[in-house]
Amino acid sequence: MNRINKLFDKKDNILSIYFTAGYPSLNDTNYIIKTLDECGVDMIEVGMPFSDPIADGPVIQNSNNIAIENGISISLLFNQLSQIRTFTQIPITLMGYLNPIYQYGYDNFINKLITCGIDGVIIPDLPLSDYKKHFKSSFNKYNLSYISLVSPNTSEERIKEIDSISKGFIYVVSSSSITGKKSEFSKNQIEYFKKINKLNLSNPTIIGFGISDKKTFNSACKYSNGAIIGSSFINSISSVKLNESIIQFVSNIK
Repeated sequence: MNRINKLFDKKDNILSIYFTAGYPSLNDTNYIIKTLDECGVDMIEVGMPFSDPIADGPVIQNSNNIAIENGISISLLFNQLSQIRTFTQIPITLMGYLNPIYQYGYDNFINKLITCGIDGVIIPDLPLSDYKKHFKSSFNKYNLSYISLVSPNTSEERIKEIDSISKGFIYVVSSSSITGKKSEFSKNQIEYFKKINKLNLSNPTIIGFGISDKKTFNSACKYSNGAIIGSSFINSISSVKLNESIIQFVSNIK
């Protein structure tokens, strides 16, 4: 059982924060993780910057571009993360796209996940067949969580298949669109969340995309085990007052 499983065994209303590694400044990664942990966030999703983040909206796309300009890479990110378990035990997932991982090397990537103490990964464009072929045996052996996304367009049969091979939680995408701020959930979205719950999945669920403030966070938690906030958090932080920005943002949610 890794840290993600232990977290879901203990509580609901889980607040997970996404941020882009290397943003707003190249070496902010560990500081942001440490500060979010100290603020009482439950889980952290670290984005691995990519030049074409197809699932992400303009805010996260822009943070990816700035991080790449700052000089971030998967190799440098793993160097930054190599000491995280000396100062935090918060569950940490990496979110990114397949192309940079392929270039880095699947075996190298998995080995670094293990040595850095990363708990799981979210790779939106990784086909299930490729996961089974290249990742599944190592993930099972080393108790790493494979976290897959489902959306309103995902069939019930597909959701159940995803649930059968996932470990950690199911990432419930709130709408068939890119990430970004929404003011509230529509009736159709709420019906979709209820449909997911009726499937009695073996994994807990976290809702993402469109969660931006306390209102949308609390609403998401009515229909899942928690929620992920990304764009709104990234919008709120600046390198000038990074500590103050993080503390204020989390206090406004919790």
